[in-house]
Amino acid sequence: MNLKENYLCNYTMNTPPLLVPGSKIGIVAPARKVSPEEMQPAIDQLHQWGFEVAKGMYLYEQDHQFAGTDQQRWADLQMMLDDASVNAVLFARGGYGCARIIDKLDFTRFMRSPKWLIGFSDFTALHSHVNRHCKIETMHAPMAFNFPTTPAPVLDKLKQLLTGHTVSYDMSPSILNRLGKVQGELVGGNLSLLYAMAGTDSDLLTKGKILFLEDLDEYLYHIDRMMINLKRTQKLSHLKGLVVGGMSAMRDNTIPFGKSAEEIILDAVKEYDYPVCFGMPAGHVTDNHPLVLGRKIKLSVGEKVTISL
Repeated sequence: MNLKENYLCNYTMNTPPLLVPGSKIGIVAPARKVSPEEMQPAIDQLHQWGFEVAKGMYLYEQDHQFAGTDQQRWADLQMMLDDASVNAVLFARGGYGCARIIDKLDFTRFMRSPKWLIGFSDFTALHSHVNRHCKIETMHAPMAFNFPTTPAPVLDKLKQLLTGHTVSYDMSPSILNRLGKVQGELVGGNLSLLYAMAGTDSDLLTKGKILFLEDLDEYLYHIDRMMINLKRTQKLSHLKGLVVGGMSAMRDNTIPFGKSAEEIILDAVKEYDYPVCFGMPAGHVTDNHPLVLGRKIKLSVGEKVTISL
């Protein structure tokens, strides 16, 4: 590890200003296209919470599966990052698209005037990039598209975190868990996106951190291939802990792989001794509880499993 990488692994993260009644939340779609009908429930909810809503100029544009061209999606996100009157940016939905525009984004004004960036799935590319370069916490949480199907208590947790309240999660223990108590910076997100970011300027740094992983609709051998990649690139060897969220709708071949996604992950870290927690209700699951990436959290894995943000 060179001096620059060592520095990047040891920086102190900054918390964006907390939201108050009247704070403005921007909604942009840097990936898959959306419709006004799909966005309205989230807009109504944000208004009920007392926030103003600013919609991206190209929010409802379409370019095949994308929410507009690369140029339009970049312009909307760049505008929200630069606008000091916008206190948070809620992403419309995932799919695919963030990686196509991330290298054009300028984070200079964003770093001078930080704001919450809220999303998951394809937005993992932004989580990873901001964590590596901007030293600012981000929110792994439901996006606008998910609001209608997300339970009210989960959405309330999002509001609590955005307005400065502490949140903790108690979970039932899994037989696959590995016990221990640690504190460390939480990083990660969608496994497929972290795999896709490997070797790029948005590659995630994991040394001394607690890694969170989730994924959706992957073949089990793909999960194994991605975990082997994380292992071979030393992203698993120096963790403080590992938290595994939803491994949803996994697929198998006609000849079975022989292990579940969770067993594949546990096998990849079997030679290490840090605590491992399975079953975090976060990711591509209905009860996608929000997590603050970049924040120092407490992880306790025992007869009771607790994560404190």
